[in-house]
Amino acid sequence: MAQKKPTILVADDDPQILTMLGIRLSKRGYQVLEAADGLQCLSKARQHKPDVVLLDVMMPGKNGWEVAKELRSDETLRDVGIVMLTAIGERVNEMTSPLYGADAYVDKPFDFEDLEKKIKKVLDDRAKKS
Repeated sequence: MAQKKPTILVADDDPQILTMLGIRLSKRGYQVLEAADGLQCLSKARQHKPDVVLLDVMMPGKNGWEVAKELRSDETLRDVGIVMLTAIGERVNEMTSPLYGADAYVDKPFDFEDLEKKIKKVLDDRAKKS
């Protein structure tokens, strides 16, 4: 039986970033879902139960921190991996992401290999817990 591809939900209000990450992650063997704002992200997360959510912080509807907090407080989604993806500044991201339950963070502009390593680490860490 073929192993199920990990599902990654990418939430970003920048359509170029959604498209770029969607293409790159799909080519790497992930199933990719996209959300253009925080509310859409929560809805898709509840519907599809992704393995990892890539969350932009500055989004309309609900920001990434609010989404991360809701994911962590939802019984069915608390085990989802969360990687914050933001341009708010390295120090701010480093200090705030863990407060909202994020497993990792990547600053924009990001290096795709660095992002991919963090996604893989979050997936590996989550697999060990289950």
